Amino acid sequence: MTASAPSSGVRFERRGKVALLTIDHPPVNVLSAAVLDALSSRLDEVEADPEVHAVVLASAAEKAFAAGADIREMAPMGPPEARRHGGRGQAVTRRLELLPLPVVAAVNGVCLGGGCEIALACDFIVASEDAQFGQPEIQLGVMPGWGGTRRLPRRIGAARAREWIYGGKPVTAAVARDEGLVSRVVPRAELLATALALAGELSEKSPIALAAAKYAVLRALDPGVDEGLAYELELWARLFGTEGQRAGMAAFLAKKPPPAPDRRRWVEESEGFPWGGAAGRRSGRKRDMGRAGSR
Repeated sequence: MTASAPSSGVRFERRGKVALLTIDHPPVNVLSAAVLDALSSRLDEVEADPEVHAVVLASAAEKAFAAGADIREMAPMGPPEARRHGGRGQAVTRRLELLPLPVVAAVNGVCLGGGCEIALACDFIVASEDAQFGQPEIQLGVMPGWGGTRRLPRRIGAARAREWIYGGKPVTAAVARDEGLVSRVVPRAELLATALALAGELSEKSPIALAAAKYAVLRALDPGVDEGLAYELELWARLFGTEGQRAGMAAFLAKKPPPAPDRRRWVEESEGFPWGGAAGRRSGRKRDMGRAGSR
């Protein structure tokens, strides 16, 4: 077993031909910009290490794989800052997806929001019985922005992905397995050993053939992924500064329920979104009809 020099938020050690990357950002591995950058750097190290043939991504936190993005960091952002930050998150998930090595996520505890999107970018997910998965961004007045709207439907199908994304409720590891997201569910005490064993099996295959197979499967599943990610990022960033985003994230940080939604500023806030022009025209027609009726 070989360990590398420390890097803020993510540890790297080698177990034979397997690289074990461990997210270590107490208490629940909130995915700040610094942690995302550390994970990206670790993936660069892994790819450059000729002794590594497979990767396990795990957590040092007892209660979480990753509790999601850093809401305190994101709450004050407007669209330009959100676009840059979302681009950082997307770059990490795309880096995982395009790493020419198989990646196994060992998920325990909470795996929500950005944490779920990190797991979605891995080739396999092994989960402990206590794991919970979900995309709760809708509760904060936003949507998944690190690839969740692209990868979740291709993993579990459009109908179930809509339930996850529109509803924002977490699901158990057993449900995630039954819906096709999780490969295996095991007792918590067996999680890391199971993930390492799977990665160990993969590490004995031809590295170049594994890389080619991984890229071919990715191309078959989603040939337009980069265009789709750009579209997701644009919509996600535009949500920052809306009343729903400001109020939702403020409520989260204050540990209060999200406020009741309304559409009083629908037309103004829809400006720039795909439906914005149509919404504006409909509103304009209603105003014109009202004026005509009053004459």
